[in-house]
Amino acid sequence: MGTLESMATPRNTPNLPDALTLEVVELIGSVVARYHEEYEEAAAGHSLTGAQARLLSLLSLEPLPMRKLAQRLKCEPSNVTGIVDRLETRGLVERRPDPADRRVKLAAATAEGRQVARSLRESLRFAREPLAGLSEGERVALRDALRTMLNGG
Repeated sequence: MGTLESMATPRNTPNLPDALTLEVVELIGSVVARYHEEYEEAAAGHSLTGAQARLLSLLSLEPLPMRKLAQRLKCEPSNVTGIVDRLETRGLVERRPDPADRRVKLAAATAEGRQVARSLRESLRFAREPLAGLSEGERVALRDALRTMLNGG
């Protein structure tokens, strides 16, 4: 039988992250916070909320049904309807029938909406400036590491 101290402190703690992992997690959190802060500022510069800007950004890539937009934005479909309504009023988004199923409406960015989404992406300084200080090999390694993390290892 061990001492009280040895029984209270596990010998092997494989589930606890090491100091380097904790530091990386903190750094990722800081990058994400900075990204969101600058994204909100960029959105405000176009008189958009962050949610409107994110939805417009998604639609600038491809038209999507409301349900899929809600899934990607992790919100209720009724919230997406309101956001699309406001963007449609501004001429940045339009609704159109889905060619595969005419009962479904797709939300799509207009030409002006795609231009605003492009302007939003181009105005984000936080990544462009620090990444410019990395060599191409370092940027490739960072991209590959991030892809590996997003794909679950």
